[in-house]
Formats: sequence, structure tokens, C-alpha cells
Amino acid sequence: MSGFLRRVGAMVRKEFLQLLRDRVSFATMIMIPLLQLVLFGYAINTTPRHLPTAVLAYENTPLTRSILAAIENTKYFAVTHHPTSAAEAEHLMRAGDVLFVVEIPAGFERAVVRGEDPSMLVAADATDPVASGSAIATLRNIVDTSVRRERFATDKGPQGSGLEGAPPPFEIITHARYNPAAVTQLNIVPGLLGTILTMTMLIFTALSVTREIERGTMETLLAMPIRPVEVMLGKIAPYVMVGAVQATMIVVAGIFLFKVPVVGSMELLTALTALFIVTNLSIGYTFSTLAQNQLQAVQMTFMYFLPNILLSGFMFPFAGMPRWAQWISETLPLTHYLRMVRGILLKGAAVADLSQDILALSAIMLVAMVIAVKRFRQTLD
Repeated sequence: MSGFLRRVGAMVRKEFLQLLRDRVSFATMIMIPLLQLVLFGYAINTTPRHLPTAVLAYENTPLTRSILAAIENTKYFAVTHHPTSAAEAEHLMRAGDVLFVVEIPAGFERAVVRGEDPSMLVAADATDPVASGSAIATLRNIVDTSVRRERFATDKGPQGSGLEGAPPPFEIITHARYNPAAVTQLNIVPGLLGTILTMTMLIFTALSVTREIERGTMETLLAMPIRPVEVMLGKIAPYVMVGAVQATMIVVAGIFLFKVPVVGSMELLTALTALFIVTNLSIGYTFSTLAQNQLQAVQMTFMYFLPNILLSGFMFPFAGMPRWAQWISETLPLTHYLRMVRGILLKGAAVADLSQDILALSAIMLVAMVIAVKRFRQTLD
């Protein structure tokens, strides 16, 4: 029995020593879970507040200011833009800069005083029902309560307006756009396109260089008259075609099985999907140059994939995250691609509407390519 325990103890010590030598795996098991706990625990919020809102007000009156103050006091809305035209407000919503547009028509207060029961329009981006659903459901009651408390008396003088005991003298019309029926598949299926491509593209290329080293074929590759950037492009190119096949299958299935509409340009979606695929392949290739073996490469891709899926807006509303978490999310390719694919399929967004996300994704791709080439050159040395 003592010999058995001694041999087992020796194996335990041997495994601990091997684990300590493998610094990447040790850091993955100890530090990464702690970082994820802190990051996701503070960042993820299923009841978003302070949602970006644009106000298109054709008049600036005491009643208008009271209504807007009541909306902001709900904590659901944060007025971030003041467009000057309906076209500008439409662009903001298509680009994903705002989730709500509050439109107050000209002559609104005068119509209220005359008892004409005017309407205030609130358009909501319903592509993500979780983000907009709660705000839409509580909008009328909250605004009515807040305005009734104000009751216009402060703005109308000590005499009041004569409406203190009456119901709200205007109508709030809410218009859920792009997904009025709040169908979950219209939000999830486009997101799955980016999520599946991220997972597969990262894993495929993360194993490319480490596989060459473990199989002993790296020496043959180094003996060839080929540059590092040519090696990288040669390894990435086949997976671009694989990603294109995957994307085609998902889009076709989404259209025919889940009835996802295609409002925008399929040509634009194809071009941006290719950009997204190359970006993920470049990041995966970078991981392959950092890892010492295939296990480390898979660990790196998995730890990178988790923030993408949790912070990009795929599983939880992007607008509900704190500002610092949104800054982190802006460095993830999936965040920008989700805005683009949902914008094209559901909103009919064009290049002008998606220009910021296109530039951000292109910048991430270039940075990843430069790092991958430099790291691969160091590997050669």
C-alpha cells in the first residue's frame, strides 16, 4: 500500500511541475476565470437602462421640456442625439446609434391647450426585443405619471393649466420597427451567423502553425523560399472559402426555415461577411503563433470566444452594459459584425449607415495581421 501511495504521489508531483512549466495553461486555469467573473458579473445586465435615444422636437416649449424630462427620469432612456430632420433620425436608427426616436410635432403644446388630443410618436428599434421591450411596455404609464405630477402648473404659472385633474391631454404612439412582432428568431439567427463563424474560424487557424510544429513539418516549410506573409495568406485562404460555405448555409436556412427577412443588399452582406471571416482568421493565426502546442491554441481561442459571445450583444443587450464594458466590446469583431448583419437583414442599412463599424472591423483585421506576421517571423528566428 505504501508503494502504491508513493508512486501516486510521485505522479502528482510530476503533473504539478509540468503544469507550472506550462505557464499559458496555468494562467488560463487560474487568472482567466477570475477575470471573467469580474468582467461578466459587472457587465452583463438583462434589464438595460439609459438606452440611447434621439429627440426630434419641432418646437421647444415648456410642455415639450416637461415630457422629455419625464422620459429621461424613467432611467430607461438617455437622450444622446438631437437630429434636425426625420432623415437624420432614420439614419441614426439604421446605424444603431440610437434605439429610440421621440418625435414631437410642431404646434404640439398649442394643440394640447386647445384640447385637440395631439400625438407624440416614439419609434423603437425592436431588432433586440429584450433591449426595447421593457422600455416600450412601461413608457406610457411612466410618462403619464410623471407629467401628471408636473401637471404643467410650474410652466403655466400659479393658476395652472386647468388640466390638473384631467387625464393626459395627448396620445403617445409607440412604433416598434424592424421586428414589430418581437420574434426572437429575427434577432438570434443573424447573431448565430457571426457567432458560428467566430468559433469555427478561430479554431481552424489557431491550430495551423502549432500543427505544423507538432507534426515536424515546420522545418520543411522553413526551407521553402516563401515569406511569412505569404505563408499566412496561404493558410488563411482555404478557410475563407470554408467560412463562405458556412455563411451561405446559415443565411439560406435563416431565410427559409426561420423567415428572416432580407431588407438590405445581399452583395453588401457578402462583402462584410468576407471581411469578418478574414478578421477572425487573422486573430486565430495570431493565437497559433503564440501557442506552443495545439492544446494551448484551443485554450486561447476558447477564452477569446467567451467575451465575444457574452459582450457583443448576441446573448445580452449591448446597451445595457456599463460604459467601460462597451469600450471593451468595441474591440471585439463580433460586436461590429452583429450590428452590420442585423442592420442589413432587418433594417436595410447601407454602407453610409455602417461606415463606423466597417472601419472598426477593418482596423482590427489590420492590427491582427501585423501582429501575426511579426510573431510568425519571430517563430522562424
